[in-house]
Amino acid sequence: MAAAGATPRKQRLSAERVLEGAVALADEIGVEALTIRKLADALATRPMSIYHHVAGKEAILDGMIDLVFAEIDPPPVDLDWKPAIRQRCLSARAVLACHPWAAPLMESRTNPGPATLGHHDAVLGCLRRGGLSLEMTAHAYALIDSYVYGFALQEANLPATGGADMTEFAESIIERMPAKTYPHLAELTDDYVLQPGYDFRSEFEFGLDLILDALLAAANR
Repeated sequence: MAAAGATPRKQRLSAERVLEGAVALADEIGVEALTIRKLADALATRPMSIYHHVAGKEAILDGMIDLVFAEIDPPPVDLDWKPAIRQRCLSARAVLACHPWAAPLMESRTNPGPATLGHHDAVLGCLRRGGLSLEMTAHAYALIDSYVYGFALQEANLPATGGADMTEFAESIIERMPAKTYPHLAELTDDYVLQPGYDFRSEFEFGLDLILDALLAAANR
């Protein structure tokens, strides 16, 4: 037991701590601004110490994406493929909302880690267990993740998604959007976006259900 007033013991550096620190820092400042020096400062260490645990920036990005994939719930094996994939997609969107820098990088890494590979394999296994042909599995796999990542990217870049922020943003746009010139935009904004309870994020489930219903119909032809 440490004596009263003693200096707290410095947490030992490890590859896991480096990657977790990188994710936390990217959440704060964005992945473009992430540098080895800034990461070292955040971890209270020296830049060269980072290289004792990871090979460099690309290895850090690989590991960061693997940590993000590890946070996403895989499709539950005790559900039919459609509700299982739906649950997985809701988890993916929630995780990507917590890490808004991650969506553009999710499929960009050329050295995927075990969590990344395991997650993809679980999704494919869910679709195959559900009776989808190999061709339909490939179609579903591409379509579903294109939608999830695309929505996450759009959500991360919107100036507002709902509530008072959306009202303020929409009203500022209306000032430069005369209804006589842009009648359909004005109608959507006034009669839908500015109505109580609107939240852009709720559009995710609507679109997801359309995609899953269409895939189910196509698979049953």
